[in-house]
Amino acid sequence: MPGTNLTREEAQQRARLLTVDAYEIELDLSGAQEGGTYRSVTTVRFDAAEAGAETFIDLVAPTVHEVVLNGDALDPAEVFRDSRIALPGLPAGRNELRVVADCAYTNTGEGLHRFVDPVDQQAYLYTQFEVPDARRVFASFEQPDLKATFQFTVTAPEGWTVISNSPTPEPKDNVWRFEPTPRISTYITALIAGPYHSVHSAYEKDGRSVPLGIYCRPSLAEYLDSDAIFDVTRQGFAWFEEKFDYAYPFAKYDQLFVPEFNAGAMENAGAVTIRDQYVFRSKVTDAAYETRAETILHELAHMWFGDLVTMEWWNDLWLNESFATYTSIACQAHAPGSTWPHSWTTFANSMKTWAYRQDQLPSTHPIMAEINDLDDVLVNFDGITYAKGASVLKQLVAYVGMDEFFRGVQAYFKRHAYRNTRLSDLLGALEETSGRDLKTWSKKWLETAGINVLRPRIETDASGTVTSFAVRQEAPALPAGAKGEPTLRPHRIAIGLYDLDATGKLVRSERIELDVDGELTEVPQLTGKKRSAVILLNDDDLTYAKVRLDPDSLAVVTEHLGDFAESLPRALCWASAWDMVRDGELATRDYLSLVLSGIAKESDIGVVQSLHRQVKLAIELYAAPAWRETGLAKWSEAALDHLRAAAPASDHQLAWARAFAATARTDAQLDLVSGLLAGTETIEGLAVDTELRWALLERLAATGRADEAAIAAELERDKTSAGERHAATARAARPTRQAKTEAWASVVESDQLPNAVQEAVIGGFVQTDQRELLAPYAEKYFAVVKDIWDSRSHEMAQQIVVGLYPSLQISQDTLDATDAWLASAEPSPALRRLVTESRAGIERALKAQAADAAAG
Repeated sequence: MPGTNLTREEAQQRARLLTVDAYEIELDLSGAQEGGTYRSVTTVRFDAAEAGAETFIDLVAPTVHEVVLNGDALDPAEVFRDSRIALPGLPAGRNELRVVADCAYTNTGEGLHRFVDPVDQQAYLYTQFEVPDARRVFASFEQPDLKATFQFTVTAPEGWTVISNSPTPEPKDNVWRFEPTPRISTYITALIAGPYHSVHSAYEKDGRSVPLGIYCRPSLAEYLDSDAIFDVTRQGFAWFEEKFDYAYPFAKYDQLFVPEFNAGAMENAGAVTIRDQYVFRSKVTDAAYETRAETILHELAHMWFGDLVTMEWWNDLWLNESFATYTSIACQAHAPGSTWPHSWTTFANSMKTWAYRQDQLPSTHPIMAEINDLDDVLVNFDGITYAKGASVLKQLVAYVGMDEFFRGVQAYFKRHAYRNTRLSDLLGALEETSGRDLKTWSKKWLETAGINVLRPRIETDASGTVTSFAVRQEAPALPAGAKGEPTLRPHRIAIGLYDLDATGKLVRSERIELDVDGELTEVPQLTGKKRSAVILLNDDDLTYAKVRLDPDSLAVVTEHLGDFAESLPRALCWASAWDMVRDGELATRDYLSLVLSGIAKESDIGVVQSLHRQVKLAIELYAAPAWRETGLAKWSEAALDHLRAAAPASDHQLAWARAFAATARTDAQLDLVSGLLAGTETIEGLAVDTELRWALLERLAATGRADEAAIAAELERDKTSAGERHAATARAARPTRQAKTEAWASVVESDQLPNAVQEAVIGGFVQTDQRELLAPYAEKYFAVVKDIWDSRSHEMAQQIVVGLYPSLQISQDTLDATDAWLASAEPSPALRRLVTESRAGIERALKAQAADAAAG
């Protein structure tokens, strides 16, 4: 039951009419082991501003048994329609509503998700309510600005634990009665229930103690590195409380690693849910631990920004997510004793590239997007909302100063605690503390779409002395179909001057920080100086812009990219090169040569792993088809060489093993993959553990080297939910018509797969080596995609719409088929956006392929 869309206008009307006081929610989960439905009883007290008004409360439920408004029983058959219960004739002042319903467990990761662990056959439950899914569990006024207190009473099976936003009480007769929460929004309420394993600690400061809990399924308990998770959490508490000058605002802080989670994590107040893939069953690189730490800190930052103070409506979703992203990475970079002081390198390498990609799609939009309804926001959890927004916040901090920024944030929290705000509330506080007028800055950065390009304009004399230096700013035309106009913006940037030292390292000799505004900004500080080997605009990555190198700097970087002494300038140059490939300015074959010449010197493991992904993607999508196999052969040979040369048991060895497993193609290479899996081949220091075994097997399945019997045997070794997902991927990856038919049918013709298994099947189905086998599914896709969107829940539908788009069929025919469908199908704006974004990938690939062919 997808649920009725809610428009911003409806939400504003309801907010003008209602002030919500309190919810009391009773859930009977005693039958959760069997599944089906559960009894939900909601009592909500609210005030109405005018007599005789009519409004509605939201509920997605198979059956509504009772609706009692101010003591009068209403007929559910008359008032309950399409996930809304009409509330007619409200008196002014206090109202009380009681709703009794049967609500349904889900397997989509929305509402109250139910999962049965194949290890112990026990059911595990958790809620996921962002954006509009609290209404799947209890009747609610489902919008962020109608805050209230929430008191949950839950009946659960014997031996279970129930966790919510308030501290966990002692149960009586398997009934758990929680204390009311502070005033919070519906979407950050939470319930997690099941026979979960837990570890407990506390954060202590100034005589105050905040209880900390970590939970996971018992089948993962042996892998739970709770000490490391608690260390990151305490570091975040200390840094955020100091920077925000506001004590943690809730009674306790639990982190729950839950199965089949659609996102990375969710900021439920005091009860954060996190995908349990972050409980690592096998060896991972330090980059994975860094990413997990950033996720932990991101959700902790939300306890203040998002939960304590909440956006009024979803057009400020970007600020909610961007603030959490910026401050989590700033914490990693600046907190005393941080394990990852290089976190801005990771940000430049991953988040920024995501933002640049998103900002060049036809669906690009201002950071402060126009969110007209729930459908709009559901597809707006994108690279602009998270990554560009965080990039622009980093630029804002450079513009106003970090101390001034956090003083403004402190005033903002104190002024608006437990209330709702708009962007102007934060900007007003920052204007007070910084003395900067942010109205023009905000208009150009937050209310316009698109990306700027910064290029150096350098003139030198015969001796190599700089006679003129300026920064040229460009505002390229927005992609076809995008709304808005190109905009030149004010940028606070640093310019780094780098020279080769006696050891052959590129070392920064000087740094100049300045404001760039308009089309051309002169930099007189550099005139009269001997030009450096490399001149890097946007050094330290302060602003959000694509950066290009001048020809002399590019020539040095091409030869010495791996020789930068620091990781951040290397990451900026790698990112610039990748962007040039995507823009058709650098041929894929030249990018491959650049990577192969510099990657051995790259020490940052996160950058190495990104380069692995980007090279493979470039060859498979952006290389001229006639050269593609040559490029893949070069890459697979290089991956094997680096694997053999890597230090035993190192992160780099593991990363190269995975890169090799993903691309092995010759008989000899696949024989090695088979031997590593069977144990007849070994590489010193390489532990072929559970997750690496699956990576090897999935490649063997995709190349026809592993059949159903081999997959079943591996699943017998790993009879876990993760094993089931890997097996689903491997089965869908097999290069046979039957395997593709079965995979397609399980996803498209049936809606029975859980969210995580459906995602796994789609991942296996789409194999870049199987373009011809997959070609017939392009037509099938367009025949079913609209019905899928209309009939499935948002998360399940989006997986299919994006994952099964014929992105490997890079041709004008695919563009034409997409255009024909867009013209005839009358898709909703959200569906149109997703398909149009996928189409843009085909268009970009064709342009890049042409550039690569020309270079050959």
